[in-house]
Amino acid sequence: MSFLFNDEFKALVSSRCLSFERQEVSVSQPLKRAAVAVTIVAAGDGSNRAAFILTERPGTMRNHAGQYALPGGRCDEGETASQAALREIEEEIGLSIPESEVMGTLDDFVSRSGYLITPIVVWAPRSETLTLNPEEVAYAHRIPFDGFVTEESVSFVSIKESSRPVIRIRLMGNDHLHAPTAAILYQFGELLHGRVSRVSEFEQPVFAWR
Repeated sequence: MSFLFNDEFKALVSSRCLSFERQEVSVSQPLKRAAVAVTIVAAGDGSNRAAFILTERPGTMRNHAGQYALPGGRCDEGETASQAALREIEEEIGLSIPESEVMGTLDDFVSRSGYLITPIVVWAPRSETLTLNPEEVAYAHRIPFDGFVTEESVSFVSIKESSRPVIRIRLMGNDHLHAPTAAILYQFGELLHGRVSRVSEFEQPVFAWR
């Protein structure tokens, strides 16, 4: 299936998100709330393919240095997940997107580092120019949805520390995405094809347990 950045694809995403019954997490222990954004943009290579923004953190950051991530971060006091995700998009990559372009919410993911992460699906009607915050983003990649979540790109690894599989999605070269980012994007990729997968099924690699 080919996904182009046009009204037809926007309608498909809207329909899929509207019918999706997301799983919220109810936990007894206190968790820090965070939100991330699956930010849908044009690929920017002249193909008009639909893509998402994947950031690469600077190597100088105290936490998660050099890692790939969706735009996002901790929710401020009183913020909804949508408000936090939109604020983080603007702070990290310079896109100001109205709340009317929020298309849906995916399953909550509880990270090993103590965060309850809520993923928001956002349509970015204009994204020709990104203004990166160098303190938080070294690079911003536009990754087309076509061919991203496939049987060849997705793999599952067993670890002795957990009964849940570690999900990986192959990126450029030999790099891989891991949960929570890989779990969120896998769920959204499955949703685009009309299938439901739950992120609670997936584990993070041990190096992310901090």
